Amino acid sequence: MATDSPARTSKLTPDNMVNRASPVLTSLPSSWALMMVCERVFKVFLRSALACALVFPAALAHAATILVYGDSLSAAYGLAREQGWVHLLAQRLREEKLDYKVANASISGETTVGGRNRIQTALKEHRPKVVILELGANDGLRGGNLDTVRENLEAIIEASRAADARVLLVGLRLPPNYGTAYTEKFHQTYRDVAKKKKVRLVPYFFEGIGEKSEYFQPDGIHPTAQAQPVLLETVWKELRPLLKSQ
Repeated sequence: MATDSPARTSKLTPDNMVNRASPVLTSLPSSWALMMVCERVFKVFLRSALACALVFPAALAHAATILVYGDSLSAAYGLAREQGWVHLLAQRLREEKLDYKVANASISGETTVGGRNRIQTALKEHRPKVVILELGANDGLRGGNLDTVRENLEAIIEASRAADARVLLVGLRLPPNYGTAYTEKFHQTYRDVAKKKKVRLVPYFFEGIGEKSEYFQPDGIHPTAQAQPVLLETVWKELRPLLKSQ
């Protein structure tokens, strides 16, 4: 091992004080400083993370609510929830930086009378500023009385307006095997309600996919995952004008 010569050592220190500090002890100050810096950086990071955790939920809590009030067509029937058009709507709102959140109160098998019966509860729970009303398909598939369907839709719209919510009505059609007269009257019901109550209307929910079997599940009624983005675009065209930019 190489060492300093006696001559060089005598120039640096007195003869009776030739002493070298331990490498371990020498490194302690720099290591301690590094630890202090790391601790400070971590604390800054932690404070920032906590601030984000507090701010984002708070912002979401103050966001206006869009209530989707429908049946299996809006409940992602046969699909993962994340594949449904309602979940895609929530993503679109975030992408557009619109201060809205989505509450989905859709129930598979729901009818307009069921929707009418529970609308007050839904309005009190979610306090929406916008209601997307997508009901009537199950009434039509059961050959229900269309005057009753109209009355129920109007009642839901009136309740929503009384709760200070704007309404978007989603129009539907029935398969042709229900007969021309009934299917046309069914579709016309949505136009009549929208006109009478002066609400925005999605003329036909299945626009662009209604005649394409590849967009439907084996039951021929419920859209596939591939159809969900198309449904979103159809709704979005009429929904966007109802949303206030923040």
